Amino acid sequence: MLLGASVCLLPTAAVQAAAILEGDRSVPVDARNGMVVTSHYLATDEALKVLENGGNAIDAAVTAAFALAVTQPRSGNIGGGGFMLVSSETAGEVVAIDYREKAPAGATRDMFLDKDGNADSELSRYSHKAAGVPGTVAGLALALEKYGTLSLADALAPAIRLAEDGFIIPSRFSDGIGERADKLRQFESSAKVFFKSDGSLYKAGERFVQKDLAATLKRIAAQGVKGFYEGETADLIVAQMQAGGGLISLDDLKNYAPAIRKPVHGNYRGYDVYSMSPPSSGGTHVVQILNMLEAYPIAETGHNSAATIHLMAESMKRAYADRSEYLGDTDFVKVPVAGLTSKDYAAELRATIDPQKATDSASLKPGNPVPYESNETTHFSVVDKFGNAVSNTYTINFSYGSHIVVDGAGFLLNNEMDDFSAKPGVPNAYGLLGGEANKVEPGKRMLSSMSPTIVQKDGKNFLVTGSPGGSRIITTTLQVLMNVIDHNLNIQAAVNAPRVHHQWLPDEIRVEEGISPDTVKLLEGMGHKVSQQAAMGAIQSIMVAEDGTFYGGADPRRSTSSARGF
Repeated sequence: MLLGASVCLLPTAAVQAAAILEGDRSVPVDARNGMVVTSHYLATDEALKVLENGGNAIDAAVTAAFALAVTQPRSGNIGGGGFMLVSSETAGEVVAIDYREKAPAGATRDMFLDKDGNADSELSRYSHKAAGVPGTVAGLALALEKYGTLSLADALAPAIRLAEDGFIIPSRFSDGIGERADKLRQFESSAKVFFKSDGSLYKAGERFVQKDLAATLKRIAAQGVKGFYEGETADLIVAQMQAGGGLISLDDLKNYAPAIRKPVHGNYRGYDVYSMSPPSSGGTHVVQILNMLEAYPIAETGHNSAATIHLMAESMKRAYADRSEYLGDTDFVKVPVAGLTSKDYAAELRATIDPQKATDSASLKPGNPVPYESNETTHFSVVDKFGNAVSNTYTINFSYGSHIVVDGAGFLLNNEMDDFSAKPGVPNAYGLLGGEANKVEPGKRMLSSMSPTIVQKDGKNFLVTGSPGGSRIITTTLQVLMNVIDHNLNIQAAVNAPRVHHQWLPDEIRVEEGISPDTVKLLEGMGHKVSQQAAMGAIQSIMVAEDGTFYGGADPRRSTSSARGF
């Protein structure tokens, strides 16, 4: 168990984001023992209670994850999968738990191609075949068993209560259903859950009850992981598959297992950066981009200046080009992680960057490093007084995943099979290209961009962060690290700051509102195409100051975000 004597870490009341959110989610003035930052205030509240009652960060994280599966069904989940980083100052280690979904045994390489050999996006995104074998329940249970102190039943209790008794929905919940109503109504099992009996929408301020989901959670509480991967719930999943031509079988469910992996590790300006290893591309490319940028005087060129954004964009391009070639599930393919994250390789790539002029992406090819995932993914961060930290990102891919609820079980199926390369060279839903390393294979985990990250200084947890945002997860996480380390921003300012993104192809810098028009003109003068688009990510972060004070930063881009400490 990750408990033991540790420096007492003191949270703070200086979390400003809560003030703009719906309802009362303010941080207590005298906050001293733990911090939770999630994308939904109800999950934050339940996880904080666990810390207040003496639980550790892992206990609180698992509690938050199950609560999010109830209160934020568009992205919180038990029908998807994800990644968790756990850091223990006492043990002196950071471990990665991989509970990414797997392709069913019946999956085939060309399963998402039409009769003409073209990728069929409807089939890979909005059909029963789009679902990979869910990993969330097994992954959370493993984290709790190895590193927590609560029983699985205790960690599930708040989620069961929220599902059985219901909760008052905020406008974000009702608006989200309204935006996806047409897709959700296509499936009878989904319509029964997300609409009233007369077919009308739930409105903000009304109570939302999920009896079937409560029953599913009770089976997990009583039977452990077998309560999901075997027995009644498994039968309901398979029945749903058979009704719609899906592939997940009872054997697929029974045989699913999460994996404990070594996280990617890099060093940036004296800080140790730990992030998720493959089948996530996130950690590898966060470190790779930081390595390229480390040689530049980023603090001097300035926060979100044209010079800084240019260098970031050029570094991002080269990392995403490599992503298209090399990244995949290391249980199936060899991924040159050591090469991609080496300082020498970064120097080679940096030598190809003109500090005054944009490189045409069409001229860039994956290098030789030898020796768009949905914005509705969910991230949360937790720290405790024992020196433990958890950074967790999980997803069902699109908002509402495949939009298919398992009839009688009350939860949505993921559509993560779209994250495989249906056809090498053809972009997925997020414009990301993939190749042979990420082709569909039975039992394989699809490539992800999720980047739960923990930064340490001198062996002490310093920054816990991560975000949703599909292909923008990597660059969103990167920028919060740079905002704190290079630009010395406080954590809330680092989270709030306007973001930029380049993913090699399409060849454009995507920027949020807030980047100066003058800066845009300077970038265009360097040869960049600049496109202002919607907000990117919803990063939930915690920073630990040298004196042990916790500072939480909840992302205002998501109206229900909440940071709380005690």
